Amino acid sequence: MLGEYRIQGRRAADIAASVERAVGSGELEPGQLLPPMRELAARLGVNPNTVAAAYRTLRERGVIETAGRRGSRVRPRPASTAREAIRVDVPPGVRDVSMGNPDPALLPSLTEALAAAGERAAERPVLYGAAAVEPELERWVRAAFDADGIPDGPVGVASGALDAIERVLAVHLRPGDAVAVEDPGWGSLLDLIPALGLRPVGMEVDDEGPLPDAVERALGEGARAVIVTGRAQNPTGAVVSAPRARALKSVLAAYSQVLFIEDDHGHGIVDLPPHPVAGVTDNWVLVRSVAKAYGPDLRLAVFTGDPVTVDRVQGRQRLGPGWVSRLLQCAVVRLWTTGAVDAHAVAASYGERRDALIAALARHGVVAHGRSGLNVWVPVPDETGAVARLLHAGWAVAPGARFRMGAAQGVRITVSSLSPDEIDAVADAVAAAVGPMPARRHE
Repeated sequence: MLGEYRIQGRRAADIAASVERAVGSGELEPGQLLPPMRELAARLGVNPNTVAAAYRTLRERGVIETAGRRGSRVRPRPASTAREAIRVDVPPGVRDVSMGNPDPALLPSLTEALAAAGERAAERPVLYGAAAVEPELERWVRAAFDADGIPDGPVGVASGALDAIERVLAVHLRPGDAVAVEDPGWGSLLDLIPALGLRPVGMEVDDEGPLPDAVERALGEGARAVIVTGRAQNPTGAVVSAPRARALKSVLAAYSQVLFIEDDHGHGIVDLPPHPVAGVTDNWVLVRSVAKAYGPDLRLAVFTGDPVTVDRVQGRQRLGPGWVSRLLQCAVVRLWTTGAVDAHAVAASYGERRDALIAALARHGVVAHGRSGLNVWVPVPDETGAVARLLHAGWAVAPGARFRMGAAQGVRITVSSLSPDEIDAVADAVAAAVGPMPARRHE
């Protein structure tokens, strides 16, 4: 059962530490069965309740999982290689359309905003004990949320959308809990969930967001949380429509105890209105990042949610980083108040490139998806072969494996760096690499 390794200890903490050390060193491997509690208690000469307490600690830490009479096993290790590493090396002379970055030409200059924030900080330095959220930023965010029909709630600030999502999951869930996520979906999120000791459950997606039946199925299988992207879904560009939002709310209404997280990924780069789903369950959060519209290096996202969730997140922030730099918060306010980004013009620019590429692919009989955002998702029959053939033709695309769990194969093309005269060239290359496919839902 355990090979040469012998669990040691007479206290619950020591027994748990012995198992955890062995898992960390590789002496106990994922899937390995641990001894029944009474058997291990007899071997160690301790009360079975002591071993039960040790196993409980290991489950809470995400080290082992228990399946009733089938016993306790070492859990699969969190992903140690990020999905971002699933990429192709781009040799000289090959155009890279794989990265998912915004067009630098559409990002505002930060010089004036940072200078203004610096001047304000010189006049009124932020010291320990100050509010974590810049009051002017809070006013702007709450007004924008109200205008978009997002339920009332306190406002928080995090170091990017993924930071906010991680903190929300951490204050509500325990290792082993299931989280329903879009499939295909954001690769970084698909990495984060197992890294937290949580279990991802895929939900099929079409151009209007997660399918209600898929959400219902995930919840029926015991998912404790659901994460949905409202606009510019990565990688498919899906946008939750008004009818889809109503359908999702109807499903969630029967699961009020479930944590719901909505990632408004397209804020600032999409001109389609949001149709928020958040607010149906007791615990919920909606997150908006400034990365795609104002610059990834700002590392700032705002969020709102039910008071309990926001208070828990902010409480944990106080014990860690304390707060997100008020200097950056002031700079973002300056960008907003000066109209540094014309969201409609930015959305139109990305939309023209997406629509042109999708139309060019359609002329070849190749189906593609991309209602909003920076990317176009192309279903393919042979992902590895398509990526290799496109690389040979001079185009580096993102392998769909970065974004998939059980979904059909595909490749992602980022349009933000494409010029109009490149659209037909990349469409020709994709058509030659994948050939025509029948229309189908990417599930």
